[in-house]
Amino acid sequence: MAVEVCYKVVRDGVERMTFTSKKDADAYDKMLDIAEALEAMLGEIDVPLSDQQNEALALEMAKRKDQFIAALKGGKPTPPNNKAKVTDIKKVS
Repeated sequence: MAVEVCYKVVRDGVERMTFTSKKDADAYDKMLDIAEALEAMLGEIDVPLSDQQNEALALEMAKRKDQFIAALKGGKPTPPNNKAKVTDIKKVS
């Protein structure tokens, strides 16, 4: 019998993703924190977005935060790094 360590990211009582690395789980959890903050900010702007669009946009912005930071600082956004791509949120049963 093998022992396997796994790290689960849980939000509002729902398991979002499971990882075999604590570092990856922490990075994913941080990305969700950023997305949550962005979603709150987007909810306050005067652009008509549905709740679903607001959530999706916030999540995409959080996934590409380094590119957005570079663009907001006036630099050229860097191309996405496909190796460091964070997967989409999926409900795990």
